Amino acid sequence: MLPPALNFPPELLLAAQGVRVAFFDVDGVLTDGGLYMSDQGETLKRFHILDGLGLKLLQQAGIAPAVITGRDSKPLRARLQALGIAHVHYSTEDKRPAAEKTLKDLGLDWSQAAGIGDDWPDLPLLRRCALAAAPANAHPEVKAAAQYVTSAAGGHGAAREFCDLLLVAGGRYAGLLENYA
Repeated sequence: MLPPALNFPPELLLAAQGVRVAFFDVDGVLTDGGLYMSDQGETLKRFHILDGLGLKLLQQAGIAPAVITGRDSKPLRARLQALGIAHVHYSTEDKRPAAEKTLKDLGLDWSQAAGIGDDWPDLPLLRRCALAAAPANAHPEVKAAAQYVTSAAGGHGAAREFCDLLLVAGGRYAGLLENYA
């Protein structure tokens, strides 16, 4: 088997080594941040398939994905249920208490957490995580707070890049990749 093609800077791998929970924003991270509205006023969302597999791989590696979002919709609930995401907080403007509840429920602390977000409401969470990430199209203040900025934009594989970083840091990436050889 060939060695994995991914490489990350050692300081990122070190920061992510003990991560056991990964927090994800939705709009601007798992989606492109756009809101598509139907004639009936229903919000439609576009999700990237690479991100979905990344979330499943995290679960296989023993890293709990947790979603904290300011919105709620049927398409979002359906997507997260299909991915088997157990830790979800909908309609949450103040994300820090939601993250702290998830940490408590899992028996973890901030030193075992990573997060990816794209806008100001994500900052209180990102500033406490052991590893903070932002998509390429995140707000400049969020990029400045992040240790890692993905090359992909939100909704276009940014979450998968973040997942891959966590998998490499945890020593699980190559083994999971081997399952697809």
